[in-house]
Amino acid sequence: MAGSSGRDASPSGIPAVPAEEDSILGTALSTKNIEAFGRKVTTTANHLIGPFGDAGTGAPYQSALTELHKELRRPTIQRRVFTFAQASPSEIVRSKLSTSEIQYRALSFVPDELLANIPENDNVYSLFQGFQATLPGIHSENRKGPRRRSSRGQKLLGTTDDASEIEELPSIGKLKRGKRELSHRLEMLGVRKNMASSEIREIDNKIANLNTMRKIVLDRLAALEHDEALMEHDILNIDHQLEDLQEELDDAAALSLPTPKIDVADDTDMSETNLMNASFMSESIYEKLPSPKARKHKTISDFPMTSLAPFLGGPNEDAGEGRKSIPILHEHFEPGLSIRDLQAHNDMITALDFDVPFGTMVTAALDDTVRVWDLNAGRCMGLLEGHHASVRCVQVEDNIVATGSMDASIRLWDLSRAQYFPQGNRINKDDGDDEDDGLAIENPDDLPPPPPASSMQDCPLFSLEAHVGEVTALYLRGDTLVSGSADKTLRQWDLEKGRCVQTLDVLWAAAQASATMGSGDGQWRQTGRLPDASADFVGALQCFDAALACGTADGMVRLWDLRSGQVHRSLVGHTGPVTCLQFDDVHMVTGSLDRSIRIWDLRTGSIYDAFAYENPITSMQFDSRRIVAAAGEDVVKVYDKTDGRHWDCGAGVNAEEEGRNPTIVERVRIKDGYLTEGRKDGVVGVWAC
Repeated sequence: MAGSSGRDASPSGIPAVPAEEDSILGTALSTKNIEAFGRKVTTTANHLIGPFGDAGTGAPYQSALTELHKELRRPTIQRRVFTFAQASPSEIVRSKLSTSEIQYRALSFVPDELLANIPENDNVYSLFQGFQATLPGIHSENRKGPRRRSSRGQKLLGTTDDASEIEELPSIGKLKRGKRELSHRLEMLGVRKNMASSEIREIDNKIANLNTMRKIVLDRLAALEHDEALMEHDILNIDHQLEDLQEELDDAAALSLPTPKIDVADDTDMSETNLMNASFMSESIYEKLPSPKARKHKTISDFPMTSLAPFLGGPNEDAGEGRKSIPILHEHFEPGLSIRDLQAHNDMITALDFDVPFGTMVTAALDDTVRVWDLNAGRCMGLLEGHHASVRCVQVEDNIVATGSMDASIRLWDLSRAQYFPQGNRINKDDGDDEDDGLAIENPDDLPPPPPASSMQDCPLFSLEAHVGEVTALYLRGDTLVSGSADKTLRQWDLEKGRCVQTLDVLWAAAQASATMGSGDGQWRQTGRLPDASADFVGALQCFDAALACGTADGMVRLWDLRSGQVHRSLVGHTGPVTCLQFDDVHMVTGSLDRSIRIWDLRTGSIYDAFAYENPITSMQFDSRRIVAAAGEDVVKVYDKTDGRHWDCGAGVNAEEEGRNPTIVERVRIKDGYLTEGRKDGVVGVWAC
């Protein structure tokens, strides 16, 4: 009895069902069993409900159990329970529900999202077959099978007794079993092949979904960079307004000072010229006048020498003028992707340059125009007017633009003064002002509409006029500008003082270098080719501190020391005029009309590498990874320095497939993988490289 009571009690105080009554539903039930079952249910309910409340709280549960006890005593209920206990679960399901009803009830609880994404059941193999195919025993047996067969074949070949061969022949049953095993393995291989094919299709679907998501994120990044550019433009406008207000306050304070009295007796010895100078504003007050926005088309002599520094790059450059953010959208494009095509001019592009990706670009062409472009919006900001002939060379350094023209002059421009409002900029505009400003180009095949004439009227800074031949090359760095001209001279300009501080005669310096070194390395030499009338005497130049590199029409690259004005070294290798060059800390890359690009080691002065092309090189530039060149074709030649791969980028890559006939590329520029190229028909293409 004690053992029985121990089994009936559980740790929680709930009586347990006796062992002999565990199978009560599987045997015939009597009234006594039903009553005992009811008493146990009542006792269990009392234990569960009683401790959690007072007597009033448990009354509804007691009445409910009483009603349940009465229902269980009815003969009809008892007979149904007996029948249910004697039937198996499968018989109950078959008797109550059909197969279609079971499927319907199962699907009725599945959400509509899952039902919409149910894959098509085009698989001929079942789930169990797929599980069998993934067992490791299948692969090991499949690999070991041929080796066993080969050893068995060796045994058959090694026997010489016919009787022993007959005895060792397998029986028909064994062969059939082997055939069945091989057939099963073949079937499993088919299952595995089908599974691999399904995985490939699933991976392709995932790749397509990821590409779609990537495009969405790229669009979001493009919108963010567009808003960022607009915000920086608005901040720059506010900075200019603050500067104007500060200058007005300074002017008011300066004019409010009392005018000093002049004693005529003490100034009897003052000449008439000095009196006129004294009656005019002093230089200190002149510098406090409003910024030169009101002084249009001034020459350098109209500016005080100390007032040029704020417009220049280098140490005196205002930190707030440049862009604070760095565009990164093009870094996520596929190499060779076309970003934009601009019908920039009506004639051949002669020069182009830009500051940063999606920033500001300046283009010049033989149509005697110089245009400024907003690369982010693909819009023409305005024209830089002042030269009397076509511009041959352009450089953009932050907001400063330097242009060299066939009229033998060099002009500097400040783009921060441009009256340009990017698309989407709503500052100082009415909400209902949605009219087109005439700057946007809707159809790239159409000629660009003339921008407002007043958009760039405040941009000219000053002009440098000392050359007597067309300016074919220039380089601006800090407060120093170096220019090369068809008059066979190089000139160094001090932009703070606004004058030419040094003139280098290329022919004279070459002769001096030849006499000093005692060899013909530095002297002017013939290239062995017929003179090219279109070749510039000074094809390209670049300077850094006191070092100057210059490529000339004799195919030589001369390294100058600006402190002494002498040629320090000459790089001999090209057999045609040098048209482009660029150097960094270790190497220099040069391009020539001899249809080659050469890479020089500046430490030794020797050729590090060279590439040959089918046509002359007219333009070249490199960044941290790529060298791009215009080689007389409708594509840009790209050399990847990282993996040593040569490939083409431009409109001519897929021209035949698209039925187009692009013209030859004349000028190229690249910065941080952002490529711009100018063609003979005046089109400028922008590419991710």
